[in-house]
Amino acid sequence: MAKTLLGYIVSFALILGSLSAGLGIQHLLSLSIPGSVIGMLILFGLMASGLVPVHWVQPSASLLIRFMILLFVPISVGLMEHFDMLLNNALPIMASAVGGTLIVLVSLGWGLDRFLKKGNK
Repeated sequence: MAKTLLGYIVSFALILGSLSAGLGIQHLLSLSIPGSVIGMLILFGLMASGLVPVHWVQPSASLLIRFMILLFVPISVGLMEHFDMLLNNALPIMASAVGGTLIVLVSLGWGLDRFLKKGNK
């Protein structure tokens, strides 16, 4: 019981520590990238480098994934509350979504084509 509780405490501390570090970096450098994304990249880097083993983060990550649907409730309420604003801006939102998707598809196709042609030489 104590070992399980300690595992949850350590994993939550690692997740919250990387989130806090990301928020701090975003605030200090005045970046437009959200601090949560920076924190996620920090945690990923720590796990990918082996400094933080995955099994240290797994208990809390599994718990958060299990209850992820509850984390979407505030977003859904916000969307319903501001539906008129979304409706007024539907065209720019759709244009940016479709345009961004096309840019990603074209650039990935171009890059993959160059990569495969270079590999055949």
